[in-house]
Amino acid sequence: MSSDDKIIEGLGYDEALTELRGILEALDGEAVDVDKLASQVERADLLIHHCRSRIDAARLQVEQVVEALVEED
Repeated sequence: MSSDDKIIEGLGYDEALTELRGILEALDGEAVDVDKLASQVERADLLIHHCRSRIDAARLQVEQVVEALVEED
């Protein structure tokens, strides 16, 4: 696991999404720094995977709570 992976793992969903939006805005702009392009795209990919993972974890938690509520009835 790289240091970038460790840093991303510590981010909350909102923090990761905010950073991702910043990267996308920079890439969408007219003054894209070609020297940083590959690293920004790689970072965006890591952030997307992290956000999806957080969503999947939240979905699983909600499903477990709903299942427990249904079993109580």
